[in-house]
Amino acid sequence: MAISSGGNQGAPVSDINVTPLVDVMLVLLIIFMVTAPLVQAGIKVDLPNAEAPQMPVSETKLQLTVGHEDPANPASPIAVWVGQDKVPLDRLAATLRANAIVQRDHEAYVQADQSVPYGMVVQVLAIMRSSGVEKLGLVTDPLTSQ
Repeated sequence: MAISSGGNQGAPVSDINVTPLVDVMLVLLIIFMVTAPLVQAGIKVDLPNAEAPQMPVSETKLQLTVGHEDPANPASPIAVWVGQDKVPLDRLAATLRANAIVQRDHEAYVQADQSVPYGMVVQVLAIMRSSGVEKLGLVTDPLTSQ
């Protein structure tokens, strides 16, 4: 005796098969998880150590870097980067005034190499304040317990 489930035996199935979609999404997730740390490689600076909690720096916040043009040579000239773009010091104010993140948040983070003279860092901070940055964050390396 044959058992019939009722309905049309030869009718096409109208349900969506999501298995291939899930497979593709998992592969994409793995690809992004592997490549994300590689994309975040930025300008190399030797940050000073400080006993402070690590600041959460995200890509939605503006980050200025003050360091040597050649990190391997501390005698090389000092350079300033806004994000990944190298900016001459005399154009820094105009660049910050035109920056959409500064206009929106009035906030920026500064990471300066510890071998950069203090006067240079203060000069960059003064330019930032005069360009509309109201909240400044200084990025440091946390002290390691020994």
